Amino acid sequence: MTTSDLVGLRIKTVRRQRGLSQAQLAHPELSDSYVSLIESGKRTPTPAVLELLAQKLDCSLSYLVNGVTAEQMEDIELALGYARLALENGEVTEARTRFAELLADNNLTGLTSLRQDVQFGLALATEASGDLAGAAEILCRLREDELPSERQIEVASALVRVYKVSDRLTEAVEVGEAVLGSPSRPSWSDSLIELGANLLAAYLYRGDLLRARQYAAELLNAADALGTPRSTVAASWNASLVALAMGQGEEALALAERALAVQSETGQPRNLARMRLAYAALLLRVRPQASGEAREMVLRANQELSETSASTFDKAHGLMELARSEIVAGRLEEALEHAAMGRDEAPGTARAAGAESHLLLSRAYIGLGRLESAAGEIDAVRAWLSPMPDSSKVASTWYAAAEGMEQLGDMEGAVGAYQRALASAGL
Repeated sequence: MTTSDLVGLRIKTVRRQRGLSQAQLAHPELSDSYVSLIESGKRTPTPAVLELLAQKLDCSLSYLVNGVTAEQMEDIELALGYARLALENGEVTEARTRFAELLADNNLTGLTSLRQDVQFGLALATEASGDLAGAAEILCRLREDELPSERQIEVASALVRVYKVSDRLTEAVEVGEAVLGSPSRPSWSDSLIELGANLLAAYLYRGDLLRARQYAAELLNAADALGTPRSTVAASWNASLVALAMGQGEEALALAERALAVQSETGQPRNLARMRLAYAALLLRVRPQASGEAREMVLRANQELSETSASTFDKAHGLMELARSEIVAGRLEEALEHAAMGRDEAPGTARAAGAESHLLLSRAYIGLGRLESAAGEIDAVRAWLSPMPDSSKVASTWYAAAEGMEQLGDMEGAVGAYQRALASAGL
């Protein structure tokens, strides 16, 4: 049934419940024939006529338009608010349950915008709980719906992010380019630049450095023209990752510092914690001598992440960066503990993260002289990496694994790992 059919049916139902004829409902403002056309779905009443009929029928306008009473609408909006609050506070299991219960409410059927809000919230809660495949499935279904332009961009951005973390880089690029490469693409906005930043990260992960560098410059120019904090953070941070990949460490730090400064002034807690963690990781790579400062930043970021709706991937990343800082500082037992926790926290679908956790464990074991345990972790790295498609991220992890094999005296394994690293890098 069309929307006009449903509205007409509700008017007819309530009129009969009130014991009114079409003529009685119409008089004196409308004709009974017009009311008849509305009830049969052959005419779509204007908002003013709908408001008039709601008054005459002594029912809520919300019910005539959506099939939901004002009280039911209030209950739905209140439940949605609680679900969002749970997600923001890091109570991801409760948030996922609340969103799922809302989505099962039949009263949402006619409330298109609210239903899409609930679906999107459920996707974010599902992602935060570590179920990346489930999140991708919800987002893909949502993309098939008729969405407002802004919501289309938000959904695409979230899906690119989920695909990237899941190491599904080809799909991530396809989703991002479908929006950003469209002839009907809207003008630059905060959300569109954030989508571009996620696409840029996917280019970078799969080793397309030329495209990443060109796109980073485009995003920086767009953000400068827009002049908003959100766009500045997204463009500057991802440009810093490109600079790092190009071997320009100090430039990368400068761009990242700009992003962190803006995020600190205006940022949402979860994003600020993620930015602080990422900056600490960058600092450790560019200036290893600043390991103490980096470690303090990682600890602060991890505490902040625990108090927000951070995903299990974010938390795993935080633990692994803490392990990395401990290795640099020579605190190897502490590194083992944090790397093991990061391994256990990482979603099973995030194979690159799983491989990274085992690589950190192997480094700590080598430092402690526990070579048999180190060899077992290197084997686990190989198992996690082997099924993965080629990308720059995979290449760098293979290279690091090869170095570990050399240290353990496994020269044959090291040669094979170096060859995989070269192949993954397209060389």
